[in-house]
Amino acid sequence: MHRLWLVFAQTVTVCLGILFIVATLRPDWLSNEPRMPQTGVGESAGRVVAGAAAGVSYADAVARAAPAVVNIYTTKVVDVPLIPLPADPELNRLFRGLPGFTQRRQSGSLGSGVIVRSDGYVLTNHHVVEAADSIRVALSDGREVDARLEGADPETDLAVLKIDLPGLQPIAFDQDEALRVGDVVLAIGNPFGVGQTTTLGIVSALGRNRLGINIYENFIQTDAAINPGNSGGALVDAQGRLVGVNTAIYSETGGSLGIGFAIPAKTAERILEEIIQSGKVTRGWLGIEPQDITPELMRAFGLERQEGVIVAAVLRRGPAHLAGLRVGDIILELEGAVIPDSVAFLNAVAPIKPGNALELTVLREGKRHQVQVEVGERPPVGRRR
Repeated sequence: MHRLWLVFAQTVTVCLGILFIVATLRPDWLSNEPRMPQTGVGESAGRVVAGAAAGVSYADAVARAAPAVVNIYTTKVVDVPLIPLPADPELNRLFRGLPGFTQRRQSGSLGSGVIVRSDGYVLTNHHVVEAADSIRVALSDGREVDARLEGADPETDLAVLKIDLPGLQPIAFDQDEALRVGDVVLAIGNPFGVGQTTTLGIVSALGRNRLGINIYENFIQTDAAINPGNSGGALVDAQGRLVGVNTAIYSETGGSLGIGFAIPAKTAERILEEIIQSGKVTRGWLGIEPQDITPELMRAFGLERQEGVIVAAVLRRGPAHLAGLRVGDIILELEGAVIPDSVAFLNAVAPIKPGNALELTVLREGKRHQVQVEVGERPPVGRRR
């Protein structure tokens, strides 16, 4: 009996050893799934990869959007110092203007753009074409053409170009405006001048502002790789529709760190139409400097909620000054709607057409007042003094 037990134990041990070896070296022998015919390593691998990628490919979206994305090359003449100039800004400006201290040279830069209409209108960033002496656009099909600047809006960093070519394929705008955090997006542009490139990411956040990039900020944040040269390129959804215009990145190295920003397509489309119609963007303006209500100001003024904006400065002879607004007034409501902060205040005033009347609810010396203001036109950047 003892001998039989030893034989049984040895047999079980050998079987377990064989099972271990088979499970380690040839696990497919133990699988219940049918084996694929071995038609060659390359062919078999190709079938597996194609099958795995079939459900997650964004090739159709890229095929619809990529023909509308262009490369933009600009040149301008700049003054290059021949000797190190003083660090003091005033002395630097003085020496830069003297003959012999600087030499005029031609400088080039690159960016991206998006064809948005079949008659040749192209959206890009203002900083891509700012002060350019010449602008050249290269299409994805290899054609190149000179472009002219139709108009620009530095306060949103958008510009509109016009090219004259037949057979253009404009991109479709996302009319649903249903973009959500977590949605897949693709960034298409010309990073570092290597040529048209597509990167994949998701929407990381919506409504980003207070970044100090533009005056009017309402950015889409994405982790799709955006690098120098991508500015003005397209941010598209999984259907290839334009959801944003890539404009900036947060980076300590100059390359992508996964924090990129795009101007929403709705904003870009509105700016586009205004520039096409009138060559400029018109915004409502009251001539005041609004400041957010801090917890300290809330306690000092005896406010119940941290809402509204305090008037920190009033432009002399501006709309607010003519209406009687004073420094220290707190604007609580605009046309009956509560104002949460200064960003919301500027965004609420901007769409109002100049000449229209606007009713403000103002807190002054602890009492509420209704003030009627005739909205003015916001002056261009650098002309508000």
